Amino acid sequence: MDSKYFVASSPHIRSDVSTKKIMWNVVLSLIPGLIGATYFFGFRALYLTIIGVLSAVITEAIVEKCSGKKITIDDGSAVITGILLTFNLPPGVSWWMPIVGAAFGILFGKMIFGGLGNNIVNPALLGRAFLMASWPVQMTTKWLAPRGGSIPGISTNIDAITGATPLGVLKVFVGETLANPSATPEQLTQAKHILVQLYSHWTNLFFGNVGGVIGETSAALLIIGFLYLLIRGFISWRIPLAYIGTALLLGWIFGAPDGFFKMNVLFYIFSGGLMLGALFMATDMVTSPITPRGRWIFGIGCGILTVIIRRWGGYPEGVSYSILLMNLTVPLINRHTVPKKFGV
Repeated sequence: MDSKYFVASSPHIRSDVSTKKIMWNVVLSLIPGLIGATYFFGFRALYLTIIGVLSAVITEAIVEKCSGKKITIDDGSAVITGILLTFNLPPGVSWWMPIVGAAFGILFGKMIFGGLGNNIVNPALLGRAFLMASWPVQMTTKWLAPRGGSIPGISTNIDAITGATPLGVLKVFVGETLANPSATPEQLTQAKHILVQLYSHWTNLFFGNVGGVIGETSAALLIIGFLYLLIRGFISWRIPLAYIGTALLLGWIFGAPDGFFKMNVLFYIFSGGLMLGALFMATDMVTSPITPRGRWIFGIGCGILTVIIRRWGGYPEGVSYSILLMNLTVPLINRHTVPKKFGV
């Protein structure tokens, strides 16, 4: 048949880029972060990640087998969930934590909605939220000092902060001390000294020799993976730019515990899970908007919520909950940002 007379339903423009290809490229982009985590926290980080991946893949296979569906674990999406779930865990957690978290995320964050493409929230973040609600002590205390660094990223002999991550030190030790009207002059001076140290040691956050969850500590390695996906055209730059830009601006204005416009923005964007969330979890193609304008709105919303939770919430970090909350708004964002038809 002559191709110019060929009739077919849409889509008429096709590409050799498949979902499977994209997913495995995302897995590849996370390898630098995994290598960094293994270097800084030892083979325990790799061991926990493998457990998380196996749990996610096996859970998905079991659900598909029991429901009579085609087993699609080779598409790589469950592998991504397992990696990202483990990347959101402290390196000292018990071995069963990634098993439970990954299984819960796959089952209740993905398969219950019908599988890949139908879920409304990021499965890895849902699994992390479940673990945080169920075992908060494990999720907030099982930090390990990285190779060549300390958990808070600074040198200190104060027992109260030697086991806290940088954001924990900022919020709990520095913030509460400066806000305490009964704090002594010595305590205030000490808190301000610690604050200066945190800001001046932001390079520890960038390269990774600082405490935190397994996959968040090295911003440099996460950026390398993101740039790979960006160059290959598998990821949009709008959400990360909107997210990080909003958090940077609002964090600079409101983030410092000692007043407005005093936050060191490099410390703010490289600390905690902001880079991991903005580059790899907020950009999940299933649970993020499909329109360019919608992606700007989504990223800005994530940034606003992150700053609010970090500054005024009960936890030092707010990335995971910010993205989960914005995931729920995606259908509404898509509905109101779809371009108008020509001539309408």
